[in-house]
Amino acid sequence: MTTLEKNPTPVRDDMPLSGPRLPAYAPLLAVVAAIAVGGALALVLGAGVVAAAFLAIVAFVVLLPLWSRVVEGKRSAVDRLVAALVWVALLAAIVPLVSLIWTVVSKGAPALSADFFTYSMRSVFGDAQGGIYHALIGTVLVTIAATVISVPIGIFTAIYLVEYGTGSRLARAITFLVDVMTGIPSIVAGLFAYALFVLFFGPGVRMGFGGSVALSLLMIPVVVRSTEEMLKLVPGELREAAYALGVPKWRTITKVVLPTAMSGIVTGVTLAIARVIGETAPLLIIAGKTDSVNFNLFDERMATLPVFIYYSYTQPGLPASAGHERAWGAALVLIAIVMILNVLARVIGKAFAPKTGR
Repeated sequence: MTTLEKNPTPVRDDMPLSGPRLPAYAPLLAVVAAIAVGGALALVLGAGVVAAAFLAIVAFVVLLPLWSRVVEGKRSAVDRLVAALVWVALLAAIVPLVSLIWTVVSKGAPALSADFFTYSMRSVFGDAQGGIYHALIGTVLVTIAATVISVPIGIFTAIYLVEYGTGSRLARAITFLVDVMTGIPSIVAGLFAYALFVLFFGPGVRMGFGGSVALSLLMIPVVVRSTEEMLKLVPGELREAAYALGVPKWRTITKVVLPTAMSGIVTGVTLAIARVIGETAPLLIIAGKTDSVNFNLFDERMATLPVFIYYSYTQPGLPASAGHERAWGAALVLIAIVMILNVLARVIGKAFAPKTGR
């Protein structure tokens, strides 16, 4: 009589659920090794700091996946390679931004003072104290006027595209024109505004309102697109519920659709303002340059911060260092305004967001 031998039951240690892994500090160690390799190659080749940084990045992208391939296997090595490329892309985006902010702050901060914000450049010669008061006032007035023009047009256009003109030829044509306007160069908007005002006031016209019209051409597509997307996100059930109660369509839009989408609409408008507040080319053409304060949008030239920066750097006067310092100071103020507008857009977006509850 023969007996069949049973195969031994494998124990837990014979079936590992995970393979060998690199230590948690492996990426940091790979960075240190890559910096050493990049620095050594740069010394051998006689290259500069930029070349050394580039060689270090290449070494990091090669060393970490290679180490992972030896220890962890092919799949983990590919994962490490993709992660390394993502970190390199992040570094490539952050380094220029940090460098820009550092340059503007280091060169513009010495120019900031109370007088810098409260004095204009009228009757300023040589190294006498001058400021951006006239350009700051002009920027605020021109931007407010552009917003007053753009926001109603943009919002009403988006309402038509989403609520009334779905699928119609006119809606498709408007969508196409809005897309085209999104990509037009800013100087074209300035030329259009100048040609328009020449028809009414003759050649050589310069006024702040013309700059507002030029900026509105750049703002309207942004407002239309952002508002259109927000209106599309409003659930159709809300509209149907209002219609079922006998509410007219216009009242449904004003009382249901717009309040629901208000958060995104306000955010889009704020970002549109931040988009155009630093435009230079259209304001150079139609708003012009002046050293004096002008509160009248419809009379004479009006200074703005971008134009002030341009002329302060290209025509600094004597000494040139004073003009360049004012230019960097105005650039710092302009960047600060844009940053404040972006933060404000996020705050307003949260404030107007629909309240949800259980």
